[in-house]
Amino acid sequence: MGKYFGTDGFRGEANCELTVDHAFKIGRYIGSFYAKDGHRPQVVIGKDTRRSSYMFENALCAGLTSSGADVYLLHVTTTPSVSYITRIDDFDCGIMITASHNSFQDNGIKLINSQGEKMEESVLAGLEAYLDSDEKIPYAYKDKIGYVVDYSAGRNRYIGYLISIATRSYKKYRIGLDCANGSSWQMAKSVFDALGADTYVIGNKPDGLNVNVDCGSTHIEKLQALVKENHLDAGFAFDGDADRCIAVDENGSVVNGDHIIYMCAKFMHDTGKLGNSKAVTTVMSNMGLYKAFDELGIGYEKTPVGDKYVAENMRENGYLIGGEQSGHVIFGNLSTTGDGIMTAIKIMEVMTETKEPLSALAAPVVMYPQVLKNVVVTDKDETLQCKEVVETVKKVEEELGDEGRVLLRKSGTEPLLRVMAEATSHERCEAAVDEIIAAMNRTGRLVEVKK
Repeated sequence: MGKYFGTDGFRGEANCELTVDHAFKIGRYIGSFYAKDGHRPQVVIGKDTRRSSYMFENALCAGLTSSGADVYLLHVTTTPSVSYITRIDDFDCGIMITASHNSFQDNGIKLINSQGEKMEESVLAGLEAYLDSDEKIPYAYKDKIGYVVDYSAGRNRYIGYLISIATRSYKKYRIGLDCANGSSWQMAKSVFDALGADTYVIGNKPDGLNVNVDCGSTHIEKLQALVKENHLDAGFAFDGDADRCIAVDENGSVVNGDHIIYMCAKFMHDTGKLGNSKAVTTVMSNMGLYKAFDELGIGYEKTPVGDKYVAENMRENGYLIGGEQSGHVIFGNLSTTGDGIMTAIKIMEVMTETKEPLSALAAPVVMYPQVLKNVVVTDKDETLQCKEVVETVKKVEEELGDEGRVLLRKSGTEPLLRVMAEATSHERCEAAVDEIIAAMNRTGRLVEVKK
């Protein structure tokens, strides 16, 4: 990861870590980067509902057009829709303005290449160097100055694409949606209404300040209540830019990304559509998922945390399904990125085709208890390589055997190590994590355990 761009774009508090000057310069660089050999670049932009998104949209437009790029605005839309339209309509680049599941004061800028995938590291490295330099990019003049186009038709075409994915009508289903007061607040209901569902919606009154506030995929309680109170068949919660989905079954129980990957992979396996494909997960997926896959004989691979790495693995190996426990799920033959609404449609496909309730479909994945603690250390790499810490981790792993695991990983943005354990009981997890933290403390490398 670079100084500004992490695994999910350039993100920070609006006009603090991420400013309009940054947005303008990003527009200047991207416009200039693609304006090679007389080419007139075309860039498509989408945004979520947070108040600062409009400010950043204007700054990006100014930077892009002043460098000679034409800009097409999708307005409020989802990240996966920008990815889709960038690829389908042959744009040079796509930009999504969002801070995903963060609260309204934060925002971010995600760059998408012409294939609808996250931007190449080489481009981001050049952009970061420009942001920290005094380099002057030439301005466009006269008819070379770019223009801005209303491209809401692209968003509507994407809605049509989502509807086309469904294999059956949802006419007999009662469905709840929590749109997180974010990008999907109009789109999700339009899709489910068109497919015939009796749709109940919350988190669909954005005011620029309430995105993700006590709603959406990171605050599932309101959707659980909606499903139970109205006796719905299922509920689907999205985040601010709708690239992730967490489900709720008919009993109000949470169905997370691991459950979703399992049930969709199993359905593909049972119907002969999985072929030799493995399921791609991250190292944070629960042991219960892997044990359920082992029962079916479905292979799997593990990547570092981040849907970016899942997508790369799937693309390189031609795999058809992958994702994260947090609800980023990627269907390799349909999309290049996580897509919350698409994920909901694929869950409905499994429900309608098997005629099984969501609770039964998720039941084979028995989630192991998990404890995760963030610890501030003097040096992340030195701590991970410290002999006493390494030996303690090995000892704990041997004690857990096949009934658990431990994971130490570095935070990409903070001086933190994340210490995680899974086991057959919460108490065993707690003891395993605390034993490793105690070893860090004995070596003098522990600063504090974050709450």
